[in-house]
Amino acid sequence: MKTTIRLAVLAVLVLGLATLASAGDEKQVVVTGKVMCAKCSLKKADATECQNVLVAKGAGDTMVEYYLVKNEVTEAFGHKCTGEKAAAVAGTVEEKDGKMWLTAKKIEEPK
Repeated sequence: MKTTIRLAVLAVLVLGLATLASAGDEKQVVVTGKVMCAKCSLKKADATECQNVLVAKGAGDTMVEYYLVKNEVTEAFGHKCTGEKAAAVAGTVEEKDGKMWLTAKKIEEPK
């Protein structure tokens, strides 16, 4: 009985440490570009509501679109429904549903 309890506690500790290690694997990036609305400015066919997108220069002449995850940082920066607003966004990037999603930790207007 004691062995079973010890193994269960050990398993919980190992899983907890593995979760902490994977959470630290996210890489912070800084992406500079222009914030635009996916629905109103970019006229994306799949955009059913306004959504901030950071459009940045990629390799060569390509443009990369980073959909900004709605959080306190993006709310404080504001939404640019029509037109564009220059921004440098620091945060983490992940690909989801064929789109690049940028979770902003900090947004500034470039100097």
